[in-house]
Formats: sequence, structure tokens, C-alpha cells
Amino acid sequence: MVLDPQKILNWPFEPVMQSYTEKDSILYALGCGLGADPMDEDQLRFVFEEPELRALPSMAVVLAAPGFWARHPDAGIDWVKILHGEQAMEIHRPLPAAAKVAATTKVTDIVDKGRGKGALLFSKRIVTNVDTGEALATLRSTIFARGDGGCGGTMDKVPKPYTLPERAPDVTCDLPTALNAALIYRLSGDLNPLHASPSVAKAAGFEQPILHGLCTWGIAGHAILKTCCDYDPAQLHSMALRFSAPVYPGDTIRTEMWRDGNVVSFRARALERDVVVLNNGRADTTSP
Repeated sequence: MVLDPQKILNWPFEPVMQSYTEKDSILYALGCGLGADPMDEDQLRFVFEEPELRALPSMAVVLAAPGFWARHPDAGIDWVKILHGEQAMEIHRPLPAAAKVAATTKVTDIVDKGRGKGALLFSKRIVTNVDTGEALATLRSTIFARGDGGCGGTMDKVPKPYTLPERAPDVTCDLPTALNAALIYRLSGDLNPLHASPSVAKAAGFEQPILHGLCTWGIAGHAILKTCCDYDPAQLHSMALRFSAPVYPGDTIRTEMWRDGNVVSFRARALERDVVVLNNGRADTTSP
């Protein structure tokens, strides 16, 4: 079976309801590395419920998610070879530390890069607070289906990436990842065995299980929150980036940032390997 663009565009995503608790918010933050220094009281706000727990804005990406739908045999996707290509979020209001939310996912466009070059699947999801009816976040993501080129598509050209400033970064932030980071992060909902099973990782062409792209996303979000938002979630309004290389648990992630008013341009690199792992990043903030 091969990928059928019309089938994917009309994929029967069911509405997803999720009730998450303070424990879930804490687990997500721990998976992104917060709390590594138990004496850092700024980070403690996101991993300890007293006096009042805060939720990381980047957690929106795991709320009411559709699950690993690309692994469904009827999708016709070579799921072992898929990678997360891009992620964007717009936060409409700060996430509660606990809430009941709902969302429906929709694949909006497909770009066929050609046989042997893969395909890009673009999707959109709006997360809503069930109790208030208010939209919390709009999420857009791109899947790079490396094994599904030649399938046809709805767009001929790939949208141009955001351009970073040409000057040296204004500020950097180094955050470590634990060797078991992927095994913790997967408990927030992404159970792709690529991040846990050595045999699956090797079949996909990696030397070992890699860190979830969205975990690296969360680490960059932490760096921006720490460096540009005074650890105040209400000051981070949007964030978008491209995933450019895999991260291995144990890597130190250096987020390089350029500040121009309320716009933060950024990229991130695995410090020990000097590899850019996130690129073309933009966040919109409120200056503290």
C-alpha cells in the first residue's frame, strides 16, 4: 500500500478529549528537563504544586493529540521513516495546570518532493478548554514522510522558512538532557518506539533511540521562557521552528537567540556534536 493524498486529506480523525491533571503538567516539565537543579526555584514553579503550579506553554503540543495515527496500516505511510519536520503554536491564553480539553486534527496540505525524496504532510489542530469553550492554542505541524515521495500532493512548493538575523546571537542558553530523557518524555503521549527501542531506531537508520523532536521543542521553549520571559508563561505568545537534525539523549542543547523588540529569533544546537538541531525559529513574546 502506498500513500494516497486524498485519503490522508480526508483521514477520519476523531475528536480527542483529554482531562489532564497537575501531575501530567509536572511529568511534561520533567520530560523537558525542568527540575534538574532542585534548588532552582524558577523551574520549581513547573514541577512542584506549591504554592501554585504553572504549565509550560510548549505543553500545548501534547494536548488532545491524535496519537500515532500514521502507523495505521490503512494510511499507507512508511511510518518507520517519518520525522517531525516543523512545529508551530499560537497560544491564545495561558494553559491551566489542569483542565479538560478537546481538539480535532486535520491534514491540510501535502507536498510531494519526488520519488526517493519523500513527502511533507501539513496538519492543524485547535485545542479548546471544554469547561469554558475558549480556544487555548492553535497548533500546526509538518511530518516529513521520507519513504513516501512520488505520491502526488496538493501544493507544488515548500513554504519558505523564517530567516534568522545575520548577526551573532544576542544571548544563548545551555540546557542539558538526561540519558533517560526520551523514556520520560514519551509518558506525555508520544509512544513511537523510535524513541525507546534500539532495534527500531537502527531500522530507521539511527545508532540509538533519538529524543522526540517535541522534547527538543520543549527545551527550546524553556530556554526562551527563561531568557526572554522571566519564566512567566503569559509572556510567550507563539513559537515556530524547523527540526533540522536528531538529538540523542545526553546532548546539551544550546539555544541561540536574537531579540528584536518582542520578536525572538532562535535556533538550537547539540553542543557536544556542534550540530544545529532546531532552525529557523521565531517566538513572539511580551517584554518583561
